[in-house]
Amino acid sequence: MRHTKLALAAMALAVLAGCGGSGSAPGNQTLKVQYSAQVTFGDSLSDIGTYAVGTVKALGGGKFTINGNNTAVNPALTGRNWTELVAAQLGLPAPCPAQTGLDGDASQGFSVQVENHPGCYGYAQGGARVTDPVGPGNKLTGSPLGSMTVPVVTQVANHLAATGGKFKGDEIVLVMAGGNDVLIRLDQLAAAATAAGTAAGANAYATSLVGQLAAGATDPQSAAQAISVAMATEAARPGHTDASVTQAAIGAAAVQLGDSAVASPAVYGPMVAKAQADAAAAGAKAGADYAAAHGPELIAALGQAGTELAALVKSQIVGKGANYVVVNNLPDVASSPSGRSQGATTQALINAMVGAFNTALSNNLAGEAKVLLVDVFAVSHDEAINPGPYGLTNVTDTACDLSPARNPLGSSLVCNASNLKAGDVSHYFFADDVHPTPFTNLLLARYVAEKMVIKGWL
Repeated sequence: MRHTKLALAAMALAVLAGCGGSGSAPGNQTLKVQYSAQVTFGDSLSDIGTYAVGTVKALGGGKFTINGNNTAVNPALTGRNWTELVAAQLGLPAPCPAQTGLDGDASQGFSVQVENHPGCYGYAQGGARVTDPVGPGNKLTGSPLGSMTVPVVTQVANHLAATGGKFKGDEIVLVMAGGNDVLIRLDQLAAAATAAGTAAGANAYATSLVGQLAAGATDPQSAAQAISVAMATEAARPGHTDASVTQAAIGAAAVQLGDSAVASPAVYGPMVAKAQADAAAAGAKAGADYAAAHGPELIAALGQAGTELAALVKSQIVGKGANYVVVNNLPDVASSPSGRSQGATTQALINAMVGAFNTALSNNLAGEAKVLLVDVFAVSHDEAINPGPYGLTNVTDTACDLSPARNPLGSSLVCNASNLKAGDVSHYFFADDVHPTPFTNLLLARYVAEKMVIKGWL
């Protein structure tokens, strides 16, 4: 199996190294299909500079990888993503972003007029989802960046509006999306689970502390009521803190008949510690229970997103005249640094979400002769567990230094040669916690080219 993979990689490398594809005569580099243009729909993995404006541009960024042509430092540091490499292989002009701009915090240089660029067909945008207009980085999520996150459904509509409502039929159309549907739903689930855990923890803390403080009073029931009222009153006061609420409870307990001893730190200290432990346990359980109860909703949502993307491809791309459509499924998100940082339960959920999306995409595009579905999940998973044959030197860490001092956005969007980690990171898999390096983009371009050769499109 390994020798087969190496052979295929070598084949694809030869394809990308040449100026053309696979004519019948030895050495013939004539492309089997002469494409008039490349049209790209998707998210940050295919974005070629939507946000290369304002502060992002000033910081040397614009694409979600290691930015800039640094081939003088290392040949792998091209600064190019897979769509640019595919365009070069097809002999097409370098792709350009269909839209540029930011709608974020003006004080940070993230408010830049949105401009549309006629004749530029790189519609993919960082943060874009399949149909929902609010993706990661959008100002409606609270992000100061203000990414536009135009969804794929609107990207396609924008292209059709600019080209008379149809494709000519000789374009190569690249589609890759769904990753942000995974990430933003995970973030939403985590936030909701945290809120559930916090509420349960607070309730458990109060219950535990009140019960302990009131136990020594002559009338524990009346004491508990008084302590509870004191805690609630302090909690409603603007400027209160957890410590002030606790002290209000202790103070109320100490004036109860028979309970004066609780005023001593030696007495109330262990009670507070136990209440905190009870709160932590209750909060953790409530958060985990919430995530477990709502996890299936995320799996279903990703299945729906996959179904929607497939329908969009069939009705608005192939159905509007496109004859050559490459659709990449979702990669192995759980193996990214972001995924690896999660617990086993969350990693399993990520895999289930990605699996639901990819299965829906595959099932709904089956039999579409004008669509080439590329199994990026399979190859990215193999790269993650068997990196050597692919030339990868690190599949777990980020090549970019994401510390605030060196990378204000904590993202590959502003990563370049000036803020990489020490040492040779050119053959790392990941630039940041989810986005690939230029070398990994090359691997993806090779893989897509290989599948296009097999399909007879290259």
